[in-house]
Amino acid sequence: MPSDRPGGGRLHGPFWSEPGTLLQHVPVAVFGFDDVDRICFWGPGARELFGYEPAEVLSQPGAVLFADASGDASPSCAWMLEQGRAEGYWRGRLRARDRAGATFDCGFRVFTVSGVEGHSAVMGLASRSDELDRVKTNLAFLDALFETCPIGLVMLDPELRYIHLNQALADMDGLPVEAHLGRRMDEIMVMSDGGEYQRMLRAVAAGGEPVVGALVGLRTRGYPDRDQVRSVSFFPLSQALDSRPGVGGLMVDVTDRERAILEATASRQRLALLDRAAARIGTTLNVNLTARELVETAMPDFCDGSVVELVEWADESELFDPALPLVTRRIASGTILPPPAIELVSGRETVTYPPGSVVHDVLRTGRPIAAEVDAELVRRTVLIESRARLLAESRVAWILFAPLIARGTVQGLAMFGRSAARQPFTRDDLSLAGELASRAAICLDNARLYSRVQNIALTLQRALLPSALDTGPYVEMAHRYIPGGRITEVGGDWYDAIVLPGERVALVVGDVMGHGVPAAAAMGRLRITAKTLARRDLDPTELLTELDACTLEAGIELATCLYIVYDPTTGRARIASAGHPPPLVLRPDGAIETVDDVLGVPLGVGGCPFGVTEIEIPENATLALYTDGLIEARGRDVEAGLSALRAELGRASGPLEAMTDHIITRLLPDQPADDTVLVLARVGRRQRRSSVPR
Repeated sequence: MPSDRPGGGRLHGPFWSEPGTLLQHVPVAVFGFDDVDRICFWGPGARELFGYEPAEVLSQPGAVLFADASGDASPSCAWMLEQGRAEGYWRGRLRARDRAGATFDCGFRVFTVSGVEGHSAVMGLASRSDELDRVKTNLAFLDALFETCPIGLVMLDPELRYIHLNQALADMDGLPVEAHLGRRMDEIMVMSDGGEYQRMLRAVAAGGEPVVGALVGLRTRGYPDRDQVRSVSFFPLSQALDSRPGVGGLMVDVTDRERAILEATASRQRLALLDRAAARIGTTLNVNLTARELVETAMPDFCDGSVVELVEWADESELFDPALPLVTRRIASGTILPPPAIELVSGRETVTYPPGSVVHDVLRTGRPIAAEVDAELVRRTVLIESRARLLAESRVAWILFAPLIARGTVQGLAMFGRSAARQPFTRDDLSLAGELASRAAICLDNARLYSRVQNIALTLQRALLPSALDTGPYVEMAHRYIPGGRITEVGGDWYDAIVLPGERVALVVGDVMGHGVPAAAAMGRLRITAKTLARRDLDPTELLTELDACTLEAGIELATCLYIVYDPTTGRARIASAGHPPPLVLRPDGAIETVDDVLGVPLGVGGCPFGVTEIEIPENATLALYTDGLIEARGRDVEAGLSALRAELGRASGPLEAMTDHIITRLLPDQPADDTVLVLARVGRRQRRSSVPR
């Protein structure tokens, strides 16, 4: 078979689509035979198929067109014409020969034509068999494609009316094929994209670029309650075979695939949220901060707004009674929605829920509940009319309530809200909220227990520290105790002043290593012991020796102590130290002296003698006693801290109370890491009485 077609065009594969008419795809030769089997008509198609010019073949025996011709005779030709005359019509395949002598299979159709005066002729149509087979195969393929293809196939006219579609697409739409034909696509498909889909198709119909694999969400008239996602591809029709212009397209229902992708994405997002929750919730032992961390973790990925509320139990052993109103205290809130949602979540601190509310259902079952914000929810849950109005105007469409339960005790609840612009909460969301609430409840419970223990320690410490100091007429004092902040518990810092015989005054500052109730209890024991020993008027070295023994007997690990006895008659002070930071003396002329002659070892080491030093203190000089919290800080060594204290003591002036506040403000951060004691003592002199003879 020749490889070139007339006109120089190359032959293509079996399913190649060419522009032009059907006769251009399959050239048809038209010719005729007279009563004696000679060629009497020769059309242009016959000239192209067989290669003969009309002058060469007219009046020649028809046998010249057949491969079995011998002379002027051809059995194939004779049999074909006989069948045509006898039956009136015949079709079949015979072996033909062209002018160049090449033979090929050819499909023939012959039929008789009667003329005037009883004359008749046999007209013939012929085409190459390979061309007929190609077209037949293509048509069979297209018919099978439309009949059996599981992909939706469609042809639309320029106005996007259905011209042709297969059953697969009709099944996707839930309507028969006949219900589509002649109707516009927007009469079948319900879109919510503002006409973007229609504009895309019209651009393709106008000869624009094809669209491949675009994802569209839709509903159809046949399935008005079913959301579908389809992958669509559209291309402009080429008007091949004189067809009308328009759009051809393929549609695949990928709803399940997209749903699976969305579910997988949602699962990854849930895991990521839980990871963030594990890292962010419970970073402190502060109840309010822990609740705030839960709110900030949930937004905006999980919800548009959130609040955390704790139940106001009269007693921890109180059991939840669903028949009684429930009072909660809102400790954290947040929203990304505009007003009035901000006022809704943050406008109240105490909330009362009536019996039968959704909150009661949540705490009774111990399981999260998601509810639509409707009139029934508002009626059951919101008592105050103004709050109900805020909820209705806030755009919150769904609320998920999750209980905060730890150690079998209801701590409170977390609420997560979503606007109507987002999907309602799903069963997986309920599970996720339960996980978040469970983690937060444990952290909140730990923070609450910690706060309780810390409050006990603070109460104990404050009870053990002096509320007022008895210093006599020659010593004026100002003192401050600043507890440590953040996660640090109360420490063992203490101070005291004891009036001794002869109007002397003993000043004591100490620090027990450690924190919490044990440190506070140890501090109280040492303070009481030191006060008792001081009243026995022991020398400073003897007092520290006895205090050291007490420390060892009590099992207190380490403690520091500074003990000073000031005599206003002589203006001298005896000083002993057990590993405590040295005192400072601010002289009336502004000079500052650091008394570090005897530092000693801390209490609790045992077996080491304590030394004593004696100095003279000018009248109106100020002693500064303190604990290490004042001079130690992260990123600053003790020497730098001591230098800073000396500088601020030198700058301070005026009454002792003002001086104390100035030093504390300048040296301590807003949240000091450790407990701090500062004592300032301004000393005076007692004038000696002169002897008068009687």
